[in-house]
Amino acid sequence: MASVQIPDALLVKNYIAGDESALATLIQRHQSKVYGFIYSKIADRDLADDIFQDTFIKVIKTLKSNSYNEEGKFLPWVMRIAHNLIIDHFRRNKKMPMFRETEEFSIFSIMSDNNPNIENKMIVEQVESDLRKLIEELPQDQKDVLMMRMYQDMSFKEISETTGVSINTALGRMRYALMNLRKVIDKHQIILTN
Repeated sequence: MASVQIPDALLVKNYIAGDESALATLIQRHQSKVYGFIYSKIADRDLADDIFQDTFIKVIKTLKSNSYNEEGKFLPWVMRIAHNLIIDHFRRNKKMPMFRETEEFSIFSIMSDNNPNIENKMIVEQVESDLRKLIEELPQDQKDVLMMRMYQDMSFKEISETTGVSINTALGRMRYALMNLRKVIDKHQIILTN
């Protein structure tokens, strides 16, 4: 009989109640997503390792101090911590990352602008809704890979396991999806950054 996966929220409760192994399970369950997200923004293994460790140090401190109240939303909360640590790193080094047009995140980079002013928020929401419309025009297999990669932050290994194709096929579909997106963007003369 397959073992039933314990929900994140219950593992968090167990850890707070003193079960150290519950945290190990949580880290193991989410490390590839969290690390993949950090590495995609930093692209430096040593630095990504440091930020990954800092993320979980902060997670542990928050859980130990009983100030965790994100009932049932453990992964998004951890991702937010990682995202904030990445922003802090770039602020300390006085340089935000350069997004080259060849990077898969370039189209999406405007969305991570965390300046909360209303105008920026509206631009980001407009870009996001335009992008989703464009993504709808892609062939289904390319669209699936793109959605898993960009919106669910899955690794290519996870995508290949989910879709039942090889990692190379998943990478190829992602490449074609981005090429097609660029063609559509050029065709519609869409300007994604202001």
